Amino acid sequence: MSHPIDLPVAASCQRDADGRLVGLIFDSAPPLPAPATNPWLVAVDSSDNALRAVAQAATQAGAMTACALHLVSVQPWLSLEAAEAELARRAWQTTARARTLLDARGQPWRLHVTMGETAEQILALAGEIGCSRIVIGSRGLSVTETLLLGSLTSKLMHLSPRPVMVVP
Repeated sequence: MSHPIDLPVAASCQRDADGRLVGLIFDSAPPLPAPATNPWLVAVDSSDNALRAVAQAATQAGAMTACALHLVSVQPWLSLEAAEAELARRAWQTTARARTLLDARGQPWRLHVTMGETAEQILALAGEIGCSRIVIGSRGLSVTETLLLGSLTSKLMHLSPRPVMVVP
């Protein structure tokens, strides 16, 4: 039996030309200070790899004078109706451990939720917020798995004009 979750009100919503919800932003309490200095973008899903990346980013950010952590959760494409009903809930559940970790450390964050192809969405958001670094957890795929399945980490490292920090 799944338990209903209380979703906070999104700080902003983005819709496509058809009116479909395609993006959301949620802020921690307290929110990131404005303007955000030295923004880092941390790719988050529900994996242990992503949680290690969040922990590493939080540790490094905590040692700096200024570093704003932006989390990104990229969800698969949903229909107009499904996006309204599911996008926020899926992202909120997917990022629960990462948000909890940052909250426990007193590290403010901003969560960006978007739909689409993961590497493309991460790179687009990185440019939009002007991040100085992208942080991602490595899944540790073998050479064969990488050739067959592709690798988000590899794509980001090859396509990003920004530094990509890969956390094993």
